Amino acid sequence: MKTNYTLAVIALLFLTMVSCNNSKTVAQNNTTKYNGTAAVSQGPATVITQNIYDCDRGREAPIGTSTAMDGSIWTVPSEVNFTNNSFPFASDLYNPCTYVEHKSAEDAIAALDGKEIIEIDADGEVITAFVFADNYFEMYINGVPVGKDNVPFTQFNSNIVRFKVQRPFTIAMKLVDWEENSGLGSESNRGKAFHAGDGGMVAVFKDAKNNIIASTNSNWKAQTFYTAPLKDLSCASENGTLRLSENCDTEDSDDGTSYYALHWKLPSDWSIEGFDDSKWPSATEYTNAAIGVDNKPAYTNFIDVFDNSVNDAKFIWSTNVILDNEVIVRYTVSK
Repeated sequence: MKTNYTLAVIALLFLTMVSCNNSKTVAQNNTTKYNGTAAVSQGPATVITQNIYDCDRGREAPIGTSTAMDGSIWTVPSEVNFTNNSFPFASDLYNPCTYVEHKSAEDAIAALDGKEIIEIDADGEVITAFVFADNYFEMYINGVPVGKDNVPFTQFNSNIVRFKVQRPFTIAMKLVDWEENSGLGSESNRGKAFHAGDGGMVAVFKDAKNNIIASTNSNWKAQTFYTAPLKDLSCASENGTLRLSENCDTEDSDDGTSYYALHWKLPSDWSIEGFDDSKWPSATEYTNAAIGVDNKPAYTNFIDVFDNSVNDAKFIWSTNVILDNEVIVRYTVSK
């Protein structure tokens, strides 16, 4: 009996060692499939804040930290200024969370008192921006914070940002497709626990005479800095400054806890006028149908602005509106 027991223990130890070695091999094989410039994390983030904003019928908007395989630590879905009181909130165009639900852009403008205008140049002109972002945005003009989204995740809302500036000026925006499953770029939806939701942002800028002087389209620049969820690292690739994931599977699942994420560091000066974005990819345009706004009053109440018959603004994002969760877009408005 003692001999049999000893043999059983030896066999168990052997199987354990083989299992551990196989696990290490699998992890190494999965990691070596990726040859890009991003830091790679796997699995859920550590949730730091469970929900940064409460809204009736809205999803929780967590903030977490993911530790990459190289030891670097990343805030997910993004380092944002939502709770930073020095960064101004945009004004509501349509917001179910605050019950400010304007029927037209004219009504929304009439409700403002001018105190919301951020002065960049004392002798500049007042510019009014209309923004619908899925899900969250922070806007800078020449590096100056001028407005952030009132709702980080849902319900879907739209905003007005007003500022006083001379032309030319540079628009820089951080866009975030929020996540319910922190660190995994996904949410519970359509009966599945892990659904990779989509992003998308559209904006129109008007001068003091109500003329459209800029709107979102492929002339803007767009770069992604956080891509998730990835089921297989080999699907991601890079071509110059393009960070591509069009070959990656986006099907929903019930267990995404082993999925990967890619993280890139944002340049410290990305928001300023003089930042060189010349090598960044052009923004990718998406249709209203692709973003799914036809049933959202935060958009449809203002079709005359966003879908102007002469200057139709386009939804923009990076190359993957489903998997890219943190995107910087930039554009310079000429004189």
